[in-house]
Amino acid sequence: MSTLNASKKRKGRPRVDSDEVSARLQRPLLDALEAWAADNGITRAEAIRRLIAKGLEVEKG
Repeated sequence: MSTLNASKKRKGRPRVDSDEVSARLQRPLLDALEAWAADNGITRAEAIRRLIAKGLEVEKG
């Protein structure tokens, strides 16, 4: 009998199909980003994701 535990839950974040992206932002842009995130009650990372998505929607539009 096999001891594979394919259905066993693992600790930590669930795996997602994603890649880490790193970018440098000048202070005025970073301050504006952080203010937008605070105004929307979200993290900096979530603000970046949402703003990129909004930019891509406008481009399609």
